[in-house]
Amino acid sequence: MDDVLVLAAMAVMLLVTGAAAGFLAGLFGVGGGIILVPAFFFVFSALGFDSPQLMQICLATSLATIIVTSIRSVLAHDRKGAVDWSVLTSWGPGIVIGALAGVFIVALLPSGLLQVIFGLLVVFVGLYMFLGQARWRLGRRMPTGIPRAGLSALTGFLSVLMGVGGGSLGVPVMTLYNTPIHRAVGTAAGFGFFIAVPSVIGFLLVDIAVAPPLTFGAINLAAFGLIVLMTLITAPIGAATAHRMDPQPLRKFFGMFLVLVGLVMLWQAF
Repeated sequence: MDDVLVLAAMAVMLLVTGAAAGFLAGLFGVGGGIILVPAFFFVFSALGFDSPQLMQICLATSLATIIVTSIRSVLAHDRKGAVDWSVLTSWGPGIVIGALAGVFIVALLPSGLLQVIFGLLVVFVGLYMFLGQARWRLGRRMPTGIPRAGLSALTGFLSVLMGVGGGSLGVPVMTLYNTPIHRAVGTAAGFGFFIAVPSVIGFLLVDIAVAPPLTFGAINLAAFGLIVLMTLITAPIGAATAHRMDPQPLRKFFGMFLVLVGLVMLWQAF
């Protein structure tokens, strides 16, 4: 009976989380992972599943949802001609290597340290969204050769440490290299697939001692299914809402929200 009550409470909390994450992802044009990881952490902690490996579960489950959402997003953007397949295919191998390295590091680190890393990275992304200017550039075109190899691997590596797909890091990188925003969003959605697939395979092999029900490896299947269901419903609503509003104040507000989330994660870790 207790297990049934725990599952029911978890289902309700995850449905609400998925609805909010999908809406915010559609509204602000970022991947849901940057919202899902702290949400998973607070949900599972509230249900009594706090453990030295809790962040592994949060990161892995978030990345699992990105497999579905990235495929859906890439197909939608490709119908509008907004996916640069040459960038996607040339950056893919480096992203995969970086993602696998990220899984190896995540599996070794305790939950508290992963909270600190996540919190710091989210604060950085939030400050970029709040302070970033459209005119900022690192180059006139996407890098090739050794710079591309290093930057693509770093993107995959940091994305796994944050439990996010292509949007949170890939879009800023591409826009800083003079890629139009719509093309950056569409192409970076494909980055999410290269990040998530090898990561999920790796996380299925991780042994978790204390985990919520229906957890295999480090991936909670209940959270995966409910989050995917709700984000597929609410993400289009968020995107439609964004088109009716001025995006710049929204991005600044969300940037400060992310800074707050990152600071809360850091405060809890310490």
